[in-house]
Amino acid sequence: MTNGSQEPGTADNPNFILLPVLPLTSPSTPPSTPPDATRFVLIGTSHPGNVGAAARAMKVMGFSDLVLVAPRFDDVAQRPEALAMASGATDVLERARVVPTLADALVGVTSACATAMTPRDFGPPTLAPRDLMVSLAASTHRVAFVFGSERFGMGNADVWRCHACISIPTAAGYGSLNLAQAVQLVAYDWRQALGGHTVEERTPDPQRADDAAVQGLIDHWQRTLEGIGYFDPAVPRKLLPRLRQLLNRAELTLDEVQILRGVARAVDRCRR
Repeated sequence: MTNGSQEPGTADNPNFILLPVLPLTSPSTPPSTPPDATRFVLIGTSHPGNVGAAARAMKVMGFSDLVLVAPRFDDVAQRPEALAMASGATDVLERARVVPTLADALVGVTSACATAMTPRDFGPPTLAPRDLMVSLAASTHRVAFVFGSERFGMGNADVWRCHACISIPTAAGYGSLNLAQAVQLVAYDWRQALGGHTVEERTPDPQRADDAAVQGLIDHWQRTLEGIGYFDPAVPRKLLPRLRQLLNRAELTLDEVQILRGVARAVDRCRR
């Protein structure tokens, strides 16, 4: 998968006409599962591993509608390399559809976004993913993200069929992305534009030490510091208030209070 820039199209070109694509199924025929509002379309893929990795990239962002246009192998989604690279996203592969043309892949889609690197004389406007997706997310479009083959990218006719072209910002001089990497980047940005997923806590929230626990630590330190001759109650020099300020800034947990009191106990044992 390669990435780059795209010249904007011109509305006065007679060849640049986008007609709505109507569903082939009857509106009265209910789908077996609720339709996914986002579709990922891979054109002419040749490496089964890339298809599996793309399915994995989709699933981790919560997408499942994968359509393969004229892949090198009709059974590409069932090949061992694809299943291995899917790594838990084999359900996306099982539901993936193989169709002969991009027109077939875009049935029901109202906004198709191409990913292409080769500049063209005309075509749809080119935007960075996040710039485009903010407006897309606020619409009611059924969106498709279209990716070209690993070796040749997208052809002119396929790009011209799309409403916009996505250019992933890359370092100057090298804009080559692996197909699955490109799918992952686009899927992530799109999910973020839609609201994103929440981050789940992997560890419990620590229990903060209350005022009494902190004061108990300071009292313990005072006795220990007196015992080793570091603190003189007759000439305190604001040591204890300064310690209190330090501990307040640290926002200690109960476990941390116990650790610091354990240090004081070890000092007391050594002194004795």
